[in-house]
Amino acid sequence: MRAVVQRVSQARVRVDDEVVGAIDSPGLLILLGVAHTDTVEIATALAIKIWQLRILDGELSCADVQAPILVVSQFTLYADTRKGRRPSWSKAAPASAGEPLVDAFVEALSELGAQVETGRFGAMMDVEMVNHGPMTILLDLDE
Repeated sequence: MRAVVQRVSQARVRVDDEVVGAIDSPGLLILLGVAHTDTVEIATALAIKIWQLRILDGELSCADVQAPILVVSQFTLYADTRKGRRPSWSKAAPASAGEPLVDAFVEALSELGAQVETGRFGAMMDVEMVNHGPMTILLDLDE
């Protein structure tokens, strides 16, 4: 499982000009990719890692200040561009496996106490954010 974690002052995701998820205060935007080999246990471990990651102002975590989190699924994080000019998506989990694991990740964050907003799995989304810092971290829990 891969996550691009961005510290933001605000973020929103739109589908067909409708805002489907938004945070309007300092928090995190997480772009989340799921691989074939991922499990609920990996999703839970990543959620805990991000919840406790001390990257907010003052070296605080979301757990410390109950900062909101916007999660957007993004299979393109598993693009393989080693050959040719056309990316391969062969490492990304198919929707039937990926969507339940994105849901498990969101559920794990919620169970930790996070206020979680989401995009819409599989939809064409427009993601807007103000990266605060800037602070962007790539987390990869692939085996």
